Amino acid sequence: MGIEEAMIEHSHLIPPQCPVCSGALYVERVRCATCGSAVEGRFTLDWPARLTREQLNFVRVFVTCGGKIKDVEQALGVSYPTVVSRLDEIMAAIGVIDGDGRAPKQSRSRRDVLERLSNGEIDAQEAERLLKKEKERP
Repeated sequence: MGIEEAMIEHSHLIPPQCPVCSGALYVERVRCATCGSAVEGRFTLDWPARLTREQLNFVRVFVTCGGKIKDVEQALGVSYPTVVSRLDEIMAAIGVIDGDGRAPKQSRSRRDVLERLSNGEIDAQEAERLLKKEKERP
């Protein structure tokens, strides 16, 4: 086994946040898997490092399915509202949120309609009407 395989085999995902205080993390050293050379400094982590392993797996499935929610539903065996909810969680984790720390209004409103439909509070026709109304908003 070469150095590259050994390094990959013994590597771990970077935690999305500090396990003690939940603060942001940064990397101080990176090493080449081929030659072993290392570079030290203060490197910031891009958005994938802010996701949990479960969220990264969801993103992988979502991309593999070409962003088609129906295909994601089938691949994961979950409902449409569950897919939308997971997407909202990922958007919040990577910082795609509005000023009050919540997902964009359109996503919240759409999610609320889907949750109400899923809970049996409204029927399919009412959900369709509400979603069309939401789509027409500027």
